[in-house]
Amino acid sequence: YSLGRMHAPGDPVPGNTSVEAGFARDMQVHHIQGVEMAMIIRDRTQDEEVRLLAYDIATTQGHQAGQLYGWLGEWGLRQAGSEPPMTWMMRPRGSGEEGAPAAHAMGALMPGMATRAQMVELSEASGVEAERLFLSLMIAHHQGALEMAEAVRDRTEHPGVVTFANAVLVSQASEIDLMTRMLAERGE
Repeated sequence: YSLGRMHAPGDPVPGNTSVEAGFARDMQVHHIQGVEMAMIIRDRTQDEEVRLLAYDIATTQGHQAGQLYGWLGEWGLRQAGSEPPMTWMMRPRGSGEEGAPAAHAMGALMPGMATRAQMVELSEASGVEAERLFLSLMIAHHQGALEMAEAVRDRTEHPGVVTFANAVLVSQASEIDLMTRMLAERGE
C-alpha cells in the first residue's frame, strides 16, 4: 500500500506551483517518453537483451508515471501546471511556492528528452542501427531523469518524493551502466 501512495496521510500536501507538483508533472511527461521509446525499440529489434531492457523500462516507467499521476490527484492538483516545464528546478531548496524566474520556456524540452526528429528516426530504424540509436537516446534520457531526481531531492523534504527520487537515482544509474556496456558491444 505504501508503494502506491508513497506518502503518509499526515504528510503536507504540496501546492500547485510547489517543487513536488512540478516534479510530478515533469517526470510523468519524461517517463511517458521513455515508455514510448522502449515500445518503439521492442518492435524494431530481434535482440532479446534489448527487448528485455525495453520491457523493463516500459513497465517500470509506466508504473512510476501512474504513481506521479496519482500523487497529483491525491494532492487535489491538476495534471497540467500553470508554469513552464522545469520551473521548479530553478527554485532554491525550501522555497515553497515562491520561485526564481523560469529558465525553460513553455514547451521547451526537459533534460534528456529526445526531439520529435529523433523519435521519428528511431521509429524508422531497424536492427543494430535502431539498437544503437535507442541506447544512445535512452542513456541521455536517463541522465536527464537523474538530473531531475537530484534536483527534487535537493529541494524537498516530502518523504514520498524523496523515496521516489532515490529509487530513480539507483535504478536509472544502474541501467545507464548496462546500456553503456550494450552500446559498446554494438560498436559505439
